[in-house]
Amino acid sequence: MRGPAATSRKGSVLRTRLAQSATTSAIVLFSLASTSPSGLLGQEAPWPTSGWATSTPEAQGLEPTLLRELHREILAGTYGYIDRLVVVKNGHLVMNERYGNDYAEISRGRHTSTTDALAGGGSPSQFNYFHPDFHPWYHGRDVHTLQSVTKSIASTLIGIAIGRGEIEGTDVPLLSFFENYDTSGADPRLARITLDDLLTMRSGIEWHESDRPFDDTNTTLQLEASEDWIQFTLDQPMDADPGEKWVYSSGGSHLMSGIIRSATGRFIDEYAEEHLFGPLGITDYHWKKTPKGYPDTEGGLYLEAESLAKIGYLFLRGGEWDGERILPADWVAAATARRVDRVNTAGTGYGYQWWRPDRSGIDVWAGLGFGGQLLFVVPEYDLIGVINSWNIFGDQRREVIMPFLDALLASASESASGP
Repeated sequence: MRGPAATSRKGSVLRTRLAQSATTSAIVLFSLASTSPSGLLGQEAPWPTSGWATSTPEAQGLEPTLLRELHREILAGTYGYIDRLVVVKNGHLVMNERYGNDYAEISRGRHTSTTDALAGGGSPSQFNYFHPDFHPWYHGRDVHTLQSVTKSIASTLIGIAIGRGEIEGTDVPLLSFFENYDTSGADPRLARITLDDLLTMRSGIEWHESDRPFDDTNTTLQLEASEDWIQFTLDQPMDADPGEKWVYSSGGSHLMSGIIRSATGRFIDEYAEEHLFGPLGITDYHWKKTPKGYPDTEGGLYLEAESLAKIGYLFLRGGEWDGERILPADWVAAATARRVDRVNTAGTGYGYQWWRPDRSGIDVWAGLGFGGQLLFVVPEYDLIGVINSWNIFGDQRREVIMPFLDALLASASESASGP
């Protein structure tokens, strides 16, 4: 669904501590072996296919003060409706917190949805973000909506398909995957879009998502109320040449679902089960489907937080998992590179559906989603952080992205710098 605002909370104690410790991060003397599951302290971590090995922040070399402070602030309601917090260091689960929020009560009287209205009313749809049957947990299960973190995982499946030879590469024309769709009256520039343009949000297709309110003028809400999401996206006008400008587009991201279907003959959820979820031991998930039966790759995947951390661990290990090559190593590098620089005022970069926050010279790879879904991967510190939230209500749309990232980085860099 809609992309997160990359704004920071001024005056944060966590940010101040990060600034104090950032100057020491350059003296870290270790480097990670991209395919080794060994902990930095010489503690061998088993591959987490069947579950994560557990430890403590201190035992894995994290200074725990700021992480515990963040936990206390979450309990106090400082960051709104936080549901899960998971931290993995050196392949060990060192924090795994659950926070109880009664969404049936929180959502009471707020079930009205623009998407339902656009679709003609009736029963609440799975894209009604205010209805507790569908959000944030799926029908009371442990799987939590990931929203736009789905985009990062869908991009990963594109990389797997390229590694398997089912897609030639990122320079292939977008329309080569959609020959059965009507583009006869389209702007000629549509035919010049490549897969690279799509993955980097530079297709040139006009899209109004981040620049519109949560109402019927928002192109993504129009998409979610439409019958055929792929045709809807291809029907949108062009307002730039491909590769010319960056525009956040969930419609473009949903085209990944059609690309996998066209290239492999399988829907992306089936493909993921065989080539990603299965090898990583991810057995519990839900993937929303569009009216045409395509899994929603703009924001429709639900995973348990510890399963989402496995996606981060796959990237930390260079695309290998317990001796098996899952994802090409060059795709890990390409997807997480700053392929587009400074896409917002915070200086954030963007890769292949992965965000690159600008944090004092420390590489951070991020999947970010509406309502506060966060996956952070920090290769320098062999560190993964996951937060699930549901801050969509007018009085609770609070920012946790940067406080969480600041706590992770400060905890790692202060420990690495020594006394």
